[in-house]
Amino acid sequence: MNIIIIEDEKPAARLLQRKVEKLGLQVNTMLHSVEEAISWFQNNPHPDLIFLDIQLSDGLSFEIFEQIDIKSAVIFTTAYDEYALRAFKLNSIDYLLKPIDEEELSIAITKFKTQFQSRNFGTISSLDFEAIKRMLVNPVEKEYKKRFSVKIGQQLKVISIDEVECFYSENKGTYIHTLDNRDYLIDSTLEVVETEINPKDFYRISRKFIIPLKAVKEIQVYSNSRLKIILPTYKEDEVIVARERVGDFKEWIG
Repeated sequence: MNIIIIEDEKPAARLLQRKVEKLGLQVNTMLHSVEEAISWFQNNPHPDLIFLDIQLSDGLSFEIFEQIDIKSAVIFTTAYDEYALRAFKLNSIDYLLKPIDEEELSIAITKFKTQFQSRNFGTISSLDFEAIKRMLVNPVEKEYKKRFSVKIGQQLKVISIDEVECFYSENKGTYIHTLDNRDYLIDSTLEVVETEINPKDFYRISRKFIIPLKAVKEIQVYSNSRLKIILPTYKEDEVIVARERVGDFKEWIG
């Protein structure tokens, strides 16, 4: 099985390669630009599967398909959200939002293997690339939460997203810890909160914590290849980046 990664940034490509190979597939080639990819496709047999970043260093990766008739299966890897991807969700094997979750990657690969066995993964040329490019240039803007309301006795208090030091779960409850060292129970789950806040500003480092980049005071090397985060005021528990999320966390912080 021949697999290639076309990814703008080399560190991100290497990280994805490790995750793919951890799931039992061998990545044969990594490419990083439209020009490089076109040249490669002109001189090599087309692969069975392409992991394809949308925004490459010299343009959108769709430009590759405008010049090369590619029949490979494609899993898109992108920072664009689901609103911009609706036009081709059903025509590709899958799409993965960055930072790439290992469980979602595993599901996408399983889907590919199933379709590969029947050679039923469609034709990439059927996509309306012009329509997709228009959406990427002018995507539907997703509105992220700017505030949370919490109940305190018989009153409601509004907490701005800028006041949040972390979100955490404890005893089946979800809490906001604020920069002024206060804790508030919210009527939600971390899973729901994760979809409501801007992923550029917040990252879920473990099952228990979501933290904002601006609240990270210090990052320490911790046991078992994990990282420990020092926050300004939260001291109730150690804030640890789960081992399987360390690579994505490093990519997120840049």
